[in-house]
Amino acid sequence: AASDYGTFDPSKFPGPFSKTKILATVGPASESFEMLEKLWLAGVDVFRINLSHGSHDTHRQVVKNIRALEDKYMCVIGILLDLQGPKLRVGKFKEGPIMLEKG
Repeated sequence: AASDYGTFDPSKFPGPFSKTKILATVGPASESFEMLEKLWLAGVDVFRINLSHGSHDTHRQVVKNIRALEDKYMCVIGILLDLQGPKLRVGKFKEGPIMLEKG
């Protein structure tokens, strides 16, 4: 329950009406609840999770940690999921164009 965490002091936080948002990318060094909490208390508004790296279980735990922060501080914290796009990295061929074939 939220009451287990003490009293929320809204004067310590910029609130939802700040025009500038701070986005932090979550990685191995920042995925723990304790580090996410430090980042949020320092002013982070949105946490970015890069789905190109890490496992489903790791991403699931990060989201749970962020949602636990919301419960603790009775607030809404943004999560941005960065999806992997197509990886078409074809440059120029030494012998000119070639036809790519299936298989």
